[in-house]
Amino acid sequence: MGTEQAQSPEPQPKRKRFLGAFGAARDVMYGMASHDMSRYAIRTRASMEHLFILITMGDLLGVPILPPYYSLRLLPYVVPQVSTWKRRMLRERDITDTLG
Repeated sequence: MGTEQAQSPEPQPKRKRFLGAFGAARDVMYGMASHDMSRYAIRTRASMEHLFILITMGDLLGVPILPPYYSLRLLPYVVPQVSTWKRRMLRERDITDTLG
C-alpha cells in the first residue's frame, strides 16, 4: 500500500482558536446589526396574530366584530392559538407594560 499519512479528524489548536474567534465575532456582529430588528419583527407578528384572533373570535370575549359564519370558517386555523390569546387578552395590565 502507500505511505499515506492519516489526518486527524480534529482541527489543529490554532485553527480551533480561529474558528472560535470567528464565531464570537459573527455573534457580536449579529447582536449589533440585527438582533433588535428580529425581536421587533417577532413582537410585531405576535401582536398582529392576536389582533387577527380578536377580530375573528371576539365573540369569546363579548366583542362581536365579524358575523359568526366567517368566524367558523376561520376556526380551524385559529384553534391552536385560542388559549394563549384568551390568557393574553384577559391579563391585567398597567402603563408600565406598554413601556417595556
